[in-house]
Amino acid sequence: MMEVLPLFPLNTVLFPGMPLRLRVFEERYHQMIHYCLRTGGVFGVVLIRHGQEAYGALAEPYEIGCSARIVRIEPTYEGHLNLVVFGQERLRIVERYRNGEPFLLAKVEAYPLRLDQTELLLRPLEHLKSQVGRYMQLLARMSDEFKEEALPQDPIAMLYLAAQVLQVPLAQKQACLEAEGAESLVQLLSGLYRRELALMRAFLEESSRKGIGIFSRC
Repeated sequence: MMEVLPLFPLNTVLFPGMPLRLRVFEERYHQMIHYCLRTGGVFGVVLIRHGQEAYGALAEPYEIGCSARIVRIEPTYEGHLNLVVFGQERLRIVERYRNGEPFLLAKVEAYPLRLDQTELLLRPLEHLKSQVGRYMQLLARMSDEFKEEALPQDPIAMLYLAAQVLQVPLAQKQACLEAEGAESLVQLLSGLYRRELALMRAFLEESSRKGIGIFSRC
């Protein structure tokens, strides 16, 4: 079933079940938020394919994004809006238009992650969970701003958390969001984690050898 949502093109990829903090300062997106509040508090977060987030012409987004529900909104003294939103479900843009608004509107349809033959995913999922756990441990050691969190038991929630946590280029995150089925997403994430863990271990070993960074002997 299709529905109409306003679109917020951003230089970020949002996954279902994941939180996102936004600072809205542009007038057209102020208007978009007020539109959302009148129509249910949901909009589509879509990665920018071409263009820029603020000012100028409206950016061209990718076709696959994520619906976001506003859970907190705080005006600032500068006249901006601080938002906390949560990803709801993947969406596919069917048609974009303006309809006289300064922001994009779109007809969208749900794009659920296909989950076939779950018994065949048990071992790959367990392997991925161990990769994610190790990655978060190392990331917490390398960055004071990152805090480890428990991995969810639900396999789809775990996959989306794994995709959100990864510190990789946006194009690779978008590829994770666009994966048609759980099996392909597990394979994609496992390969990305294997690469990133190797890079992190190499960085930490080099830091330890030189006595710098988190292993500084000074």
